[in-house]
Amino acid sequence: MVELPPGKVTQGITIATVAAFLLVTIAGWGPVASLYGGFIPARVSGLLNVPGALPVWLTPLSATLLHAGLMHIAFNMVMFLFIGRFTESVIGGPASAFLYVAGAYAAALLHWAIDPLQTVPMVGASGAISATFGAYAVFFGRDRTKGFGPLSGYAVRIIWLASAWIFVQSLIGLAAFGGGQVAIFAHIGGFIVGLALARPLLLWRYRKA
Repeated sequence: MVELPPGKVTQGITIATVAAFLLVTIAGWGPVASLYGGFIPARVSGLLNVPGALPVWLTPLSATLLHAGLMHIAFNMVMFLFIGRFTESVIGGPASAFLYVAGAYAAALLHWAIDPLQTVPMVGASGAISATFGAYAVFFGRDRTKGFGPLSGYAVRIIWLASAWIFVQSLIGLAAFGGGQVAIFAHIGGFIVGLALARPLLLWRYRKA
């Protein structure tokens, strides 16, 4: 049995997310909360106005607190509790929080860039969690990659991880009939940011030590 390291930030994010889900579900606010707090690309593009909604710049974060159902949040939080605590043990709590937020915004940015006219709210923490997973893959994946030409072994490994993740997400999109119900590009955006920030955040932590 794998012993999970402590992770106060990971646990705090999980508790806040579950609490928000329970509140929204019990109160019956699901559709309204998604509209007011979900990330809607058309709002960013200035093509849709939602009176009473949160400021659009805040919705990449508020969307992480909203989920489409019990299975959605259960899968996200179980995965995050595992990989988040391991990642936090490497880079520390503040960096883990920064990574999560950066992943949420990167996910929203790519989701918007792919379909800026989309009016369906994107909800869920998958993009932010994908960033944590990207860092986890860098820290805990097997590092046997050799350099190729001018590329170092580390660079080749990052490219390989990104390519593998994009391939997996593409399969998920095909299985979901084109990805209409799955924000696969949000997952890709978050994961790539996680790959990119893993080493800088590690160096930042130990330079401060």
